[in-house]
Amino acid sequence: DWPIERAFEHAAKLGYQGVEIAPFTLANDVRHISSEQRTRVVQTARDCGLEIIGLHWLLAHTEGFHLTTNDAGVRAATADYLCELARLCADLGGNVMVFGSPGQRNRGEITKEQADKNALDVFEKVAVALNEFDVTLALEPLGPEEGDYLLTADETVDLIEAINSPRIRLHLDVKAMSTESKPIPEIIQAHARHLEHFHANDPNRRGPGMGEVEFGPIFESLQSVNYEGWVSVEVFDYEPGIEALTSESIQYMREVEARMGPANAS
Repeated sequence: DWPIERAFEHAAKLGYQGVEIAPFTLANDVRHISSEQRTRVVQTARDCGLEIIGLHWLLAHTEGFHLTTNDAGVRAATADYLCELARLCADLGGNVMVFGSPGQRNRGEITKEQADKNALDVFEKVAVALNEFDVTLALEPLGPEEGDYLLTADETVDLIEAINSPRIRLHLDVKAMSTESKPIPEIIQAHARHLEHFHANDPNRRGPGMGEVEFGPIFESLQSVNYEGWVSVEVFDYEPGIEALTSESIQYMREVEARMGPANAS
């Protein structure tokens, strides 16, 4: 609920170097975000010494969009909207968009094979805009509590390889990976060549270090595969308060870094 100026100032004061923006915090429909508003967001970030990394929660608070539906018209509208999101991302100076959006991708009664075919139809169209705007779309595996499609990194990489675009890569999230049968460091190692972006959080829906997951092996694995992207904090349970979530998360990550060497924290 904070205005963007306060949020950016707070993040910068704590030592965060970048921010991701959920589009709905600017407008429920990004086509209604004026060029003046886009410029103001960019300038606010610059004034605080922050980099705008990109976008996440891409289709939250939207209507009429779905990735895996058999309705060709809805898929076309979804592709068009993702292209507009790529334009927004570029206008803000970002270069990555995290595609989670379980409500707009769950397959329901559709078979996985049909869902993959429909998703391919959408992403192949979006890849053209991604190239135009120099933006990468990072597909996010989500655990079974979130939905029924792209539940593991293996499944997600299979789709990425089928799309076969350098602009569509992998996003990994600690909370989601915690639902897989494989250890998190093993998942990172297995899919390092596709990895574009990374979210640090805990299965309890709070920040890194605020639950049971030990991040030392996770950061060591990222370092071992020469991951050079961002590590961003993403939380869902705001009960501890914004100040506690943000400050405790970055403090914990710095402690982990100090034990094992330099790493990026956003």
